[in-house]
Amino acid sequence: MINYARSLGDILIVGVSTDELVSSYKAPPIIPFNERMQILEALKTPDIVIPQHTLDHTEIVKKLNIDAFVVGDDWYGKYDYLRELDVQVFYFPYGTGVSSSSLRKTIHDSYEKHLQQERQAKPESVKGMKIGLDDELTSGQPS
Repeated sequence: MINYARSLGDILIVGVSTDELVSSYKAPPIIPFNERMQILEALKTPDIVIPQHTLDHTEIVKKLNIDAFVVGDDWYGKYDYLRELDVQVFYFPYGTGVSSSSLRKTIHDSYEKHLQQERQAKPESVKGMKIGLDDELTSGQPS
């Protein structure tokens, strides 16, 4: 989407939604705002990366003289109001790429698998202690 947006104009400004903004319409982001800003700032494609505090882009579009606006097609129709400001609005098709929901599920499944492996791989001894067949901890020293 960033490369597509880059092809539409001379200057590419990318807005990064703050954690508070994202949390206002869905689950909080997995990657914190500051890290998302740094990731985008490290890319060569955007010229400017700015925080996005609101879903209403009227003021920022006017202030920065934006004439093209690109957003994922999961927001289809939500930004048509910008056309009244002579802004071309493009809804970029996301397809089946990575979503925050699929990322959360992958992390959760991986964590559950790790826990299950940890439960199955109980240590036989811990600093001189032994775990018996009945899961009782004993000193490991002959009595």
